[in-house]
Amino acid sequence: MTFTPTKTLADKVRADFPILHQEVNEKPLVYLDNAATSQKPLFVLNTLRDYYEQYNANVHRGAHSLSAKATDAYEGARDKVAKFINAASRQEIVYTRNASEAINLVAYSWGMNNLQPGDEIILSVMEHHSNIVPWQLVAQKTGAVLKFVELTPEETFDLEQFKKLISEKTKLVSVVHISNALGCINPVEEIGAIAHKYGAKFLVDACQSVPHYPVDVQKIDCDWLVASGHKMCAPTGIGFLYGKLELLESMPPFFGGGEMIAEVYLDHSTYAELPHKFEAGTPAIGEAIALGAAIDYLSSIGMDKIHAYEAELTAYLFQQLEQIPQIRIYGPKPNAKGEGRAALASFTAGEVHANDLSTLLDQEGVAIRSGHHCTQPLHRYLGLAATARASLSFYNTREEIDIFIKALKETLDFFAGFLA
Repeated sequence: MTFTPTKTLADKVRADFPILHQEVNEKPLVYLDNAATSQKPLFVLNTLRDYYEQYNANVHRGAHSLSAKATDAYEGARDKVAKFINAASRQEIVYTRNASEAINLVAYSWGMNNLQPGDEIILSVMEHHSNIVPWQLVAQKTGAVLKFVELTPEETFDLEQFKKLISEKTKLVSVVHISNALGCINPVEEIGAIAHKYGAKFLVDACQSVPHYPVDVQKIDCDWLVASGHKMCAPTGIGFLYGKLELLESMPPFFGGGEMIAEVYLDHSTYAELPHKFEAGTPAIGEAIALGAAIDYLSSIGMDKIHAYEAELTAYLFQQLEQIPQIRIYGPKPNAKGEGRAALASFTAGEVHANDLSTLLDQEGVAIRSGHHCTQPLHRYLGLAATARASLSFYNTREEIDIFIKALKETLDFFAGFLA
């Protein structure tokens, strides 16, 4: 893939995304719901189709050439994931259906076998439900105690409160890298260093960071990191867990069945080497191969370039939103270059409910998110029933932001007249 220097990044890649050229209600689609799921480029779609059309076979199980080709592609994608996040070994990458399954794997394999009554798990009030509910379930079964870091006045992770909250009782710290609602970028390296100082393990939910800028698990020094493919231009139904090798080796299997075994007897079984110990049953082969293709696609552009371009869009989005008096944006403000937060804005608009706003914007071809964004505790903490959220990706443009802002202003004018 070759990019010419005279166009914006979005101009160079939009032809790769067929869905972006559709219309909604006879108006051009403006897709601003990327924090929920990304669109998929032709390169990824074609890779998935090629698997099913040209070498569909099960992996690891056949001596025939189709199985060998599928296995090579499937395991090759694992190598790509490992390189993408700078894992020390390909054995540290476990395929899962999504990030939720990856967190559940850690919760039940490690948590159920290592947590005792009175042990403490520290989360934050901004966590996605996927990083709250599994720990609630494990805490109920083990007697562990959940504690939550709150927000600073700028609506970011309160690092000072975290330093006071953590203790020798803390066995796990599990936090989101980038909030899908607040857009704040949490200081995961510092959080992890503090956790390790107290002997606690550290898990990072990187669903909103891995697709948008370079993530280095060795630099972060996390014990586990999770991500979902569908947010990074890959299909749904595929994600991954990164875990430090010695830690994964110490953890028992989460699921039992085919693929994850070495030997099976009527009264006991032995288990396969990493990472297959955690990958029971026929996997999502095509989706994993397509995840590798998505990583190829993102890498061909360059994560630094993606981050820089999305920062420009973020600055422009905030400039435009802040000109609308009714709008209240949550989370920290970006600097003049759009740095310091993610490329998304969750907001309220006075008395207008977020769902009503989203519905009317959809009639103008603009797709945004509304609701609690799987962060009900955060919304309760902020005293909100719901927010609207516009989230950007590298294939979005300033022109699309202009269309969104124009439609948003017109929608608010409509409600102003209706509520008057």
